[in-house]
Amino acid sequence: MKQILLFGLFAFFLISCSEDTSNMMTVSGKVKGLKKGTLYLQSLPDSTLITLDSLKVDGDGSFSFKTKLESPEIFYLYLNKKDNNDINDRITFFGEPGHITINTSWNTFDTNAKIEGSETHQKLEEYRKTMTRFNKKNLEIMQSAMNTENPLDSLQLDSIQRLSDKNIQRGYAFALSFALNNKDSYIAPYIALTEVPDANVKYLDSVNNSLSTEVANSKYGKALNNFLELKKKGN
Repeated sequence: MKQILLFGLFAFFLISCSEDTSNMMTVSGKVKGLKKGTLYLQSLPDSTLITLDSLKVDGDGSFSFKTKLESPEIFYLYLNKKDNNDINDRITFFGEPGHITINTSWNTFDTNAKIEGSETHQKLEEYRKTMTRFNKKNLEIMQSAMNTENPLDSLQLDSIQRLSDKNIQRGYAFALSFALNNKDSYIAPYIALTEVPDANVKYLDSVNNSLSTEVANSKYGKALNNFLELKKKGN
């Protein structure tokens, strides 16, 4: 009887001490060519960027971070090269529970990063790929107005502006459609909040009302709902 009691207490101790890893995110990988530097895992809980963890690299550029999540959200991998230049030093990725791998190079840190292990990040990359085309098109339209030998008259300028406005509207329509078509993904409220927050309330409402229960209760799901409540009140 005494042995059974001791075994039961031991089992209870193991269970109580075991760590819940269901919401744990591990981010690991390698920065090719990095011999020395400091890597930071950062997030933006409100409006201030904070550092969750840091690691001094002295060797082959390998790194690993662990952090617990409340729900999937945007994170940043920041490399301090100590070159007094913050450009090209921060990788943005959509973090979620599980193992995420980020492999990149020292000299093309944010432009050459290969990110694997996050389904939500794959959706973000899919979205960005199409939006890049809209942004490129708008740049071409604006450049056409500047690359002329003779000044454009008002009718020509109006025509270019209409082309630009139409392209922007198409971009908005795509963003909203992408969010609606991915209502079960955490990418949906994120796009609504960060890409088209000034869209018509009825369209943002459609996105908000279409979200699955799990997504609606996530960080960005709650933020979108709160944002719309304030917007409807005129704040």
